[in-house]
Amino acid sequence: MENFEQRQHGERAILVSVSVQLLDDVDAEEFRLLAQSAGAEILEHVSVQRQKPDPKFFIGSGKVEEIAELVRALDAELVIFDHSLSPAQERNLEKALKCRVIDRTGLILDIFALRARTHEGKLQVELAQLKHLSTRLIRGFTGNLEQQKGGIGLRGPGESQLETDRRLIRVRITQLKDKLIKVQQTRLQGRAARQKAAIPTISLVGYTNAGKSTLFNILAKSDVYAADQLFATLDPTLRRLEWDGIGTVVLADTVGFVRNLQHDLVESFKATLEETLEATLLLHVVDSSSPNMPEQIEAVESVLKEIGADAPILHVYNKIDLSGDTAKITYKAPELPDRVYLSAHSGQGLDLLSQAVQQCLMGQLQQFDLVLKPAYGKLRTQLYTLNVIQSEHYDDEGDLHLSVCIAPHKLEQLIKQAHLPLDEIVGAKSFLFHRVLEEFESKQE
Repeated sequence: MENFEQRQHGERAILVSVSVQLLDDVDAEEFRLLAQSAGAEILEHVSVQRQKPDPKFFIGSGKVEEIAELVRALDAELVIFDHSLSPAQERNLEKALKCRVIDRTGLILDIFALRARTHEGKLQVELAQLKHLSTRLIRGFTGNLEQQKGGIGLRGPGESQLETDRRLIRVRITQLKDKLIKVQQTRLQGRAARQKAAIPTISLVGYTNAGKSTLFNILAKSDVYAADQLFATLDPTLRRLEWDGIGTVVLADTVGFVRNLQHDLVESFKATLEETLEATLLLHVVDSSSPNMPEQIEAVESVLKEIGADAPILHVYNKIDLSGDTAKITYKAPELPDRVYLSAHSGQGLDLLSQAVQQCLMGQLQQFDLVLKPAYGKLRTQLYTLNVIQSEHYDDEGDLHLSVCIAPHKLEQLIKQAHLPLDEIVGAKSFLFHRVLEEFESKQE
């Protein structure tokens, strides 16, 4: 059988979308974007309808002949299928089409390899690629895999090249897993330190190209690479920032999800997704302008369920400048936000996101009119740091009058941290302070 050497990008490709009644329908536009993200030059896009996959070719033999004619006529180097193929199906198709064939998983892995920049990202990509390759060695990993090794110094019981390659891959997979465990341990140490300091983690998740990295850059005042393409960023990024009304938080940006993401890929990238598992709050960023929005939301929720993420979720409907929606917050309970509509590109609704995150982490926001004595400047400084003071003025006696909008729980926390006597905070008009004051007085008695 022929060997077909792979080029990194720029290959002349024919795309094959297969709509199988027993499987999930494909998204033709997303498939094209995936191929373009890998650098393919798309020559033709073939659509195929099937009741069920063919065991030999996945598609019917008639379609195989039709695609083979296109390969010859267009001088195509590669045929890409938008479904997972078995190793046998890949081999049969390559033999019939006389060119390289890859499936959806192989395509996504190729994009991951292009996008990975950090040490951890490269380790995860290599692990996923080797797992995928280990079932496809017969295709030509290192030449003629059926021949026996021989020659001076190599004579003996004999081991086929195929068996050698499989053994070497198993060794390398073990090494990669060990290295990723060390990365995981480093992450655990950092996470334990944050938890000890009671610093909440807010993790951005969502379908690829939903605008997570753009939103991350705005919130964290960062410069993470963001572009209008699938899997623009692969590696996880963490930034510590001061969030209005909450204080110090850690913001995490993660790899985007796609539909029909294979279980092995999810497993390989669990180290990246651990920030999602341990998050205090998940911001599920949704492309509100996408015609496939419901399917994309379902795909993300499916992966979150698979990895066991159970943190509270706030849905962030991004790109309202394209969808025509208005900036707003919707609630699933009187004090629990469910959706925020905004545009990270234009800045519409970003103030509403801050309000909704405060409510999710701290509870319903309330208006407080506080009167602080001159010695209570530390509390004023903390309130200014959180950017929750709406107005202030001093009276004739030198006392400071503050109007603040903050969650009662957070205000109570600040007063306790400042070691101030609760009964001397004049003008606090809230059931919380009446309750806390009653508890304080009962303890004094």
